[in-house]
Amino acid sequence: MLVLTRKPGESIRIADNIKVIVVEIDGNNIKLGIDAPRAISIYREEVYQKILEENKQAAQQASIGISSLQQMFKK
Repeated sequence: MLVLTRKPGESIRIADNIKVIVVEIDGNNIKLGIDAPRAISIYREEVYQKILEENKQAAQQASIGISSLQQMFKK
């Protein structure tokens, strides 16, 4: 993990097309601005983890459904 120190108004670059700007620091809260192409998805970590869990559950349900369909066509 790369750890950087930045002040409000300063930024970092990720590749050529993503810029992360420190907008404001207020106590324990930091506001970040992210300038990236619309095609790049940006999520808070807790939201991303929820999406992964829901995708995993959906995939498990889909595989159960496929097994049932295979059994039906074997008869």
